[in-house]
Amino acid sequence: QVQLVESGGGLVQPGGSLRVSCAASGFTFSNYYMSWVRQAPGKGLEWVAGVNRGGSSTYYAESVKGRFTISRDNAKNTLYLQMNTLKPEDTALYYCARALGLGRITESDYRGQGTQVTVSS
Repeated sequence: QVQLVESGGGLVQPGGSLRVSCAASGFTFSNYYMSWVRQAPGKGLEWVAGVNRGGSSTYYAESVKGRFTISRDNAKNTLYLQMNTLKPEDTALYYCARALGLGRITESDYRGQGTQVTVSS
């Protein structure tokens, strides 16, 4: 069965950096677009970033463009999100998601359990 397991979250100060990872299994990882989505306390899900099958094309929400970088290692079945210049408003539960493809990259059919990122001094 499809499994997505996030790791790497934690507490970081404003302006700091953090990298979260997602280990994928149960499907052919390289066949799918992948995304990161997040949910801040008391708010709905927000799509953050997406990447195509080979990793050559990336897509970002305006709120994170220029600060976050999504990447993937298909040999390791792993998805990454490098987060720089973090702000308190980036505090959220970050989910790895299997996207529905180009044109529907903000939609997903599977998500992991999430990893908490807290930005606070």
